[in-house]
Amino acid sequence: MPTALAALEEAYARRAAPRPPASPASSEGLAGTRTPVVGYVGADMPVELLTAAGVSAFRLTGDPESGSALGDRYLGRGVDPMARSVLTRLLDGAFGDLDHVVVSHDCEASLRLFYALRELRRVEPGTRLPEVYLVDILHLPHRTTARYNRRRIGEFAARLEAWTGRPLDLAGAVAAHDERRRLLAAVAELRRAVPARLTGRQFLAVADPGLPVDEHIALLERLLAEAGRLEEHTGRRVFLSGSDHDTPHVYEAVESEGYVIVGEDHSFGGPQPDRPVGAGGLDALAEHYHHSGPTAHRATAGERAAHAARAVRQCRAEVFVAYSRIADEAPAWDFPAQRAALDVPAVLLERQEYGRADLTALRKEHPCAV
Repeated sequence: MPTALAALEEAYARRAAPRPPASPASSEGLAGTRTPVVGYVGADMPVELLTAAGVSAFRLTGDPESGSALGDRYLGRGVDPMARSVLTRLLDGAFGDLDHVVVSHDCEASLRLFYALRELRRVEPGTRLPEVYLVDILHLPHRTTARYNRRRIGEFAARLEAWTGRPLDLAGAVAAHDERRRLLAAVAELRRAVPARLTGRQFLAVADPGLPVDEHIALLERLLAEAGRLEEHTGRRVFLSGSDHDTPHVYEAVESEGYVIVGEDHSFGGPQPDRPVGAGGLDALAEHYHHSGPTAHRATAGERAAHAARAVRQCRAEVFVAYSRIADEAPAWDFPAQRAALDVPAVLLERQEYGRADLTALRKEHPCAV
């Protein structure tokens, strides 16, 4: 039997592949046809609602290796190349047969992707794009923002019920996702150990294998049970801040030079002190996503700096690396405040190509001893 880590890495490698047709729906399903397949984009997605609806859902990712000509055509090259790649893959049919695409407003690139999809579906029906829906969660620290978010969460729940033709099992879904959060926090401790028992590349696979939450929970439990069999990784310890990484390319480039990434603050890894949603239904869910973690596009420079200092200490990182991709400039704006808040060396890798890492500055200023 393969180890849990091997199974998670295999699932992670498969997540970008076209999806097979979904299983037939239950007799209560709308029109009695099939379980809706939903692709989603963005860090602010209330995934508990997708699970509660019983849809087959997975996060859409780009591919730095396959080009983005169609995405460039419709979004323009000034938009984050990750969003352009996702649009290209949607237009190419790379994700298989999707019924819906749901986009969160986690950053400007995601919002532009939503508008492009909505307009393409309207003016170019030959593209055969699925229905697209925006979940517009905001993060201003105001009561009016909280009320706005609660309404958006309620509307999304109602839309999912309309798509599936059945009520949501919200309590069960929240309990499952809270359990997954608890297990992921325990697994993150394996990477924070000295020496680390997981590489950063491995943790990406562990955190986001693209599996249904119940299957993910089962593998996380197995991984924790097998922790004593994991290898030790002794490279120079790096905390990675900045742009999202929807593929492992940058992690592999950094760790191939003897570093080991022991923490990060982007939404595909283990970004925030992710507290449980708990009881409270849609109100609690809206509150949770209103205050979700300090990513570069949703928090102030001061909040990001304070989080970086705490996280670096928690991970016992030796070097702080801020990574900013071309057309995703916000992470670089946080770097001066982050550097000032840290007591370890810090380096900025700015204007990086999608899926690439020019490590010249890191090698020059903080060479790895390996």
